[in-house]
Amino acid sequence: MPLVRISVPASTHGDTVRGLADAVHDAMVETVDVPPTDRFQVITRHDADHLMIDRTYFGVTRSAAAVIVQIAFRHGRTDVQKRALYRAITDKATAGAKLKPADIMVVLTENERIDWSFGDGVAQMAPEPT
Repeated sequence: MPLVRISVPASTHGDTVRGLADAVHDAMVETVDVPPTDRFQVITRHDADHLMIDRTYFGVTRSAAAVIVQIAFRHGRTDVQKRALYRAITDKATAGAKLKPADIMVVLTENERIDWSFGDGVAQMAPEPT
């Protein structure tokens, strides 16, 4: 049930965006037990003055093509799974979207079953007690 937000520079080619979106989804399926049909992604293009990414933070040299991938999902993945996810996203996006590894930032946010409503004003994963 992850919700993925991908922020890219406005100039990013459509094939690159699709390749990145596919890479993120495929990596989640392979590394953190996300079902293949569980795909919820919001992709946003930003002008240069609305996507401010430090070019050298933590000693990583990023280009103007740098992207941010934010993933919100339920609590419970191990550190090993999370590290595998970061690596898989980077490997797949490098191959499929032709992005540079240094240009891919990933941020994870965990939450609980009650933190999701898939519609109808109902917390489907956390039914009300009877």
